[in-house]
Amino acid sequence: MSYTTDELVRGAETVGNALAAVGASVVTVESCTGGWVGQCLTGVDGASAWYERGFVAYSNRSKIELLGVDPVLIDQHGAVSNAVVLAMVNGGLERSHADYGIAISGISGPGGGYPDKPVGTVYFCWKARNGDSICERVVFSGDRQGVRRQTVVHALKGLLRAIERSA
Repeated sequence: MSYTTDELVRGAETVGNALAAVGASVVTVESCTGGWVGQCLTGVDGASAWYERGFVAYSNRSKIELLGVDPVLIDQHGAVSNAVVLAMVNGGLERSHADYGIAISGISGPGGGYPDKPVGTVYFCWKARNGDSICERVVFSGDRQGVRRQTVVHALKGLLRAIERSA
């Protein structure tokens, strides 16, 4: 499934409105999307009221240095895993003042896939600072750009659900 730019904008605006309504803020922690979720959110008028900051941690080293991800987690589970996205979102929340966090790590292609983690595999973790985390694995289809775009849309929808659950 492909999403248009308008759908990305609407998703970001909906998240922004939800954050503004509860007086909360968000931190984004991105790997395979390279800051695309943050770009969508900061494109919304008034984003400075609820977008706290974003981290782009593309390499394993950056996950360790910027976010405090334990290298043992990466060695044992791989950078594209539930354990690592949970550590990423925790690191983003610890290094920000945000109320909510989203972390993403995946294999967008065209190469890099494995039998148990094919191209299109993306792990997400949404977390409220004072609440539970929800981690999820999704396998998207399509080319590199299509996988990344679907990832951004899914991240925004999950963030909206996390806000609505804890608000």
